Amino acid sequence: SNRVGPKHLGVVGRKAGSIADYDYSPALKKAKFVWTPQQLDKWLQGPGKLVRGTKMAFTVAKPEDRAAIIAYLPVAK
Repeated sequence: SNRVGPKHLGVVGRKAGSIADYDYSPALKKAKFVWTPQQLDKWLQGPGKLVRGTKMAFTVAKPEDRAAIIAYLPVAK
């Protein structure tokens, strides 16, 4: 289900804002990038800095915590 947020399964390698049944912000729907570990690191540092107008506000301050989250995420097939 994509109620709270879009599915994280396969996020690495997927185009941003592309899950059909999730209500993304207009800003994220217009994003022109694919999620890479580097993009995810920027996102977790401040979603609004990467995509102005996004509705996500959650941040992760510690680099080691961001790295652990990104390492946990499965890659798209």
